[in-house]
Amino acid sequence: MRVFGVSFDTADENRAFAEKFDFPFPLLCDTERELGLAFGACDSKDDVYARRLTFVIGPDGRIEHAIDTKDPAGQADALIELVKKLG
Repeated sequence: MRVFGVSFDTADENRAFAEKFDFPFPLLCDTERELGLAFGACDSKDDVYARRLTFVIGPDGRIEHAIDTKDPAGQADALIELVKKLG
């Protein structure tokens, strides 16, 4: 399994954020909002912030689960349980 984060921030901003919180996964930059628009995390290229969404993408590249992330702090545990069920 591979984990990625995506934000609208620049590479330098993402690097600093990941270092501050010791993220064990890469943060991808979507400064043009292309992923955000494609995945429904924003409504326009002018949006300042993305909605907090989590996607489980299968080996075939298809979205298996889309989760509206209500509790970012608890999301990791919920996601681990979901992935275990998918086996």
